[in-house]
Amino acid sequence: MEINLYRYKFLNLRYNFFKWRYEINFFYKITIAFGFACLTGLFAQIRFYMPGNPVPVTGQVFCVLLAGVFLGKWGGISQSMYIGAGLLGVPWFAGFSSGFAYLLGPTGGYLIGFIISAFFIGFVVDRYIKARNFFYIFLIMLFSTFILIYIPGITIFYFWTGASIQISEILLLCVFPFLIADFIKTFIAALISTTITPKTSYGHEVDV
Repeated sequence: MEINLYRYKFLNLRYNFFKWRYEINFFYKITIAFGFACLTGLFAQIRFYMPGNPVPVTGQVFCVLLAGVFLGKWGGISQSMYIGAGLLGVPWFAGFSSGFAYLLGPTGGYLIGFIISAFFIGFVVDRYIKARNFFYIFLIMLFSTFILIYIPGITIFYFWTGASIQISEILLLCVFPFLIADFIKTFIAALISTTITPKTSYGHEVDV
């Protein structure tokens, strides 16, 4: 009986949060978006390099995936704020770096992908109740990671090398070393998202 009571409180809490998040005014949305931008900057410092690879493994992807779920389309705004502030000098890119040169560097394309990915996840999760189930949110996050983030990342990396690198080399540097880590991050993010998202309408979903 007590377990059911706690379960009811949890379900009510998560519904109220997403209902509140969906309906709050512009000021609050900007505030929580900036909070997630700060969180992304924090996760960016969790990084390590593999030998001979200028692209590090970081915690940013995990944060980007959750930004779309927690904030809806404002997740994309949070990543835009993160990147915009970093370009203007806030040292919260990986390795406490910043500046416009970073966007043109080997990892600049991934930053662009962060914005696209968070927007996409936020749009789908807010629009479709079915998307909040584990199977669908996991597929959505896999697509967001391996297509919406990887492709811009690979593209900028290609031009950063002077367009003188073979496709096989790009895959060896920009894709294969990150598959397992990003798969795990995506799986964990999908589990968290399934747990915290309500399975009833809190907005204007089309599959009510």
